[in-house]
Amino acid sequence: MFREFSGEVSVSRRVGRHLLAGAAGAVLFASLPAEAQFFMKSKDFSDVAVTGSEAGVGQVLPGATPEELRAALTWNLRAALNVAALQCQFEPTLGVVANYNAILTDHKAELKQSFDTLSNYFKRSNTTVKAGQTALDQFGTRAYSTYATVSAQYNFCQTANEIGRDAVFTPRGGLGGLALARTKELRNSLVPWGEQRFPRFDSTMSTSLPRLDAICWSKKGEWVTKKCGPINFPPATGTSYAQR
Repeated sequence: MFREFSGEVSVSRRVGRHLLAGAAGAVLFASLPAEAQFFMKSKDFSDVAVTGSEAGVGQVLPGATPEELRAALTWNLRAALNVAALQCQFEPTLGVVANYNAILTDHKAELKQSFDTLSNYFKRSNTTVKAGQTALDQFGTRAYSTYATVSAQYNFCQTANEIGRDAVFTPRGGLGGLALARTKELRNSLVPWGEQRFPRFDSTMSTSLPRLDAICWSKKGEWVTKKCGPINFPPATGTSYAQR
């Protein structure tokens, strides 16, 4: 009976050690930076904040005030997160749909204010109300289309997820500030990049074929260097590394 009890203690101690080791591993894992769902190490797309007047961050709005530029970037951010909610559902752990719906609810007032500000801008910038409405509709369509991507879908989906998550926790009234701070990051994510930790072979390597006309070949099927110069085939085996 003593031996049986002693065995139970031994097992308990072993289990306890495993639990402690597992807990230590969990703490260590939790302390490491979280990486993307798609790569061991993703490209860092972070960039400087903008005002909305810079080239490449949105549509040109001649004569727009700082408030109107902020409204335009806020609406662009909404468009980007909407596109992400539609295009990135293939990876459920991103949570793009839940984040987008939460943003629409929590930042409803600021989004409405941004839309009204844009509406007033296009009314002011056009000769008629109808022309202003048409310009506003075109602005919205173009805002959505600029975030459509195929080759950089992984990068865009991950970046939109991170920014969308931050938008959920942004205090009400601060969505425009987030748009100014993160718009360039969103734009940068539309450029294709791949694994950054471990390089892969570049699949864009160019190849070439030798001349096939009869003058360059002997009757034995051998290349005639005197007539056609050094043969350029097979191509060099060296391949450059790429992270794109």
